[in-house]
Amino acid sequence: MSSYGDWAALSDVCDEDTARALLPEVSDGVIAPGYTARALELLREKRRGAYNVVQIDRDYIPAEREIRDVYGVSFEQGRNDLKITPELFENMVTREKNLPDSAKLDLLVALAALKYTQSNSVAYARDGGAIGIGAGQQSRIHCTRLAGSKADNWFLRGHPKVLELPFLPGIARPARDNAIDLYISRDAIDVLADGAWELVFRARPDALTEDEKCGWLAKSSKVSLGSDAFFPFGDNVERANRSGVRYIAQPGGSIRDDNVIAACDKYGIAMCFTGVRLFHH
Repeated sequence: MSSYGDWAALSDVCDEDTARALLPEVSDGVIAPGYTARALELLREKRRGAYNVVQIDRDYIPAEREIRDVYGVSFEQGRNDLKITPELFENMVTREKNLPDSAKLDLLVALAALKYTQSNSVAYARDGGAIGIGAGQQSRIHCTRLAGSKADNWFLRGHPKVLELPFLPGIARPARDNAIDLYISRDAIDVLADGAWELVFRARPDALTEDEKCGWLAKSSKVSLGSDAFFPFGDNVERANRSGVRYIAQPGGSIRDDNVIAACDKYGIAMCFTGVRLFHH
């Protein structure tokens, strides 16, 4: 394989519809337990035939223990084989205990993502997908802020002014996505300045103001959040609330659990303690 960058990982056989969905996406390869003949035919068209297509054995079971060598020192630990299931959400510790099926699905997605990210890590999820992940940070609040800012950007991409941006016909998808990222950021001038907007737009769009951003983000709701280890302070809940989080799954076990629960009760957020740390290296 020539690249180990961004990959699409599938849990089921890649069929024609999935292959067609992958064609316009920027990625270096796909890994799946199988492919239909038509899917393989389509994937051969991607990157002029250089797209990496890997088939895995669905029934493969790795060794129970893994060993890593770091500068001559060997570290051994049990493999991270924890199963992420809805049973993890049974211990509701807040006054708000309603956890709809849609939130359970989003929390499953968030925790599954956290299982494979570098700690510390926090994930926001909505509508069956992860919309913001903060991983490998030095503190929990840094994770929550980073993931929250990514979730905010995801939500801003649905603003009417963004959906109506007058892109030039035939503009490449990466160029369009980069323009949107700049347009909703504090660096919007980089895409709206004279000499810049003409490269991507038919006409210069009006800027998305801070008031418009705040007004739109205030509509964000029904977001779920997972944390790979406990929240040590209620400030994480305060930040999560600003991004529309209404459901939280975290291990619990902090000496300040009462403070964190009180912060959730303040905003009507439902939180469960999973009792499981996804702090695996």
